[in-house]
Amino acid sequence: MTRSVWVKADDAVGDWDDRRARITAALEAGVDWVLVDEDDVSRVRELGDINVAAFRTDGDVTLVDDIDDAEGGSDDDVAAQADAVVVGKNGEGDATIDLPEDFSGSADLSTLRRDGDFERGAYVRILGKEYERFAETAAEEADHTIVVGEDWTIIPLENLIARIGEETDLVAGVTSAEEAKTAFETLEIGADAVLLDSDDPDEIRKTVEVRDEAERESLDLEYAEVLDVERAGSADRVCVDTGSMLEHDEGMLVGSMSRGLVFVHAETAESPYVASRPFRVNAGAVHAYVRTPDGGTKYLAELQSGDEVQIVDLEGNTREAIVGRAKIEQRPMFRIALETESGDRVETLLQNAETIKVATAEGRKAVTDLEAGDEILLYYEDTARHFGEAVEESIIEK
Repeated sequence: MTRSVWVKADDAVGDWDDRRARITAALEAGVDWVLVDEDDVSRVRELGDINVAAFRTDGDVTLVDDIDDAEGGSDDDVAAQADAVVVGKNGEGDATIDLPEDFSGSADLSTLRRDGDFERGAYVRILGKEYERFAETAAEEADHTIVVGEDWTIIPLENLIARIGEETDLVAGVTSAEEAKTAFETLEIGADAVLLDSDDPDEIRKTVEVRDEAERESLDLEYAEVLDVERAGSADRVCVDTGSMLEHDEGMLVGSMSRGLVFVHAETAESPYVASRPFRVNAGAVHAYVRTPDGGTKYLAELQSGDEVQIVDLEGNTREAIVGRAKIEQRPMFRIALETESGDRVETLLQNAETIKVATAEGRKAVTDLEAGDEILLYYEDTARHFGEAVEESIIEK
């Protein structure tokens, strides 16, 4: 499930300087959306590249998809482009206008139902059961349903997740990263997104970190026994240089066989022969698989700048890193044969060099020191792969 973070930056936040500070902090932290007033959309575009949702209050907002189709559009039209429009501010959603007894007469819902090939959002303050029902009705039309409570702890988030979770992207209003974490974990399903109302750049950054943690896998790693280590001649070896600094207990999962991927440490350790390269994993030969953040695999030979790879620590916690460079050179290799806990035999090729280290039951160990009987950490899944995707079919790898 993909999560997202929105930051509220409309005129309720303050003047433009205050709003700009929030938006700038959101851009720097990697927030997915900012929610602003329609008059500020062009200003946000000047600050950076981010999804912009605009409150529809007076008049229409020009949508990105409409810009090219508009005939004779003015500069103001182009400047006012938004990725989504949100109704509810200064309307029924925020209780400026009383809710009608019959929702069929709702002005906000009528606006949502207008034809248009663009993303629409509904903004609803949960002030009682009737507003909860209003949010459920709005969710039938809205791509994004934003629910906010005066007292965050009483938002009936569980009810809304259960009732409308699959109809819309449910966005829960929060004021801190701690509240965002709760929103993402409610009912073990969680909200699709959070709308953060905070001026604190650190709180914005922490909320993005909560988003990333909520999306990440936690893998069950196991040890496999080394059956054989032998020199295998030279092969084209790939060093994966990432755009991130890796920790001492982090590395990547690589292997000749997709069902058994060996944990290979990043080059964070000092060596008498070469300086540490904490952004690098010397991953193996070009044919080998490397695990990616979506749970798929890629061949090492396919990696290029801008791709994402999965970073894993010794406990199976994961995160993603961007490939900055994949460096291929011919180097002497070891063939390492392993037997998993289930009795399956898997193999991989790793460079014959003391700077390449794997995680054993006794600790970090150079491949040059490996011998039969050692136990190596790996990720094992009894499945086949086709173009990197797990498939239910019989494939023999040997």
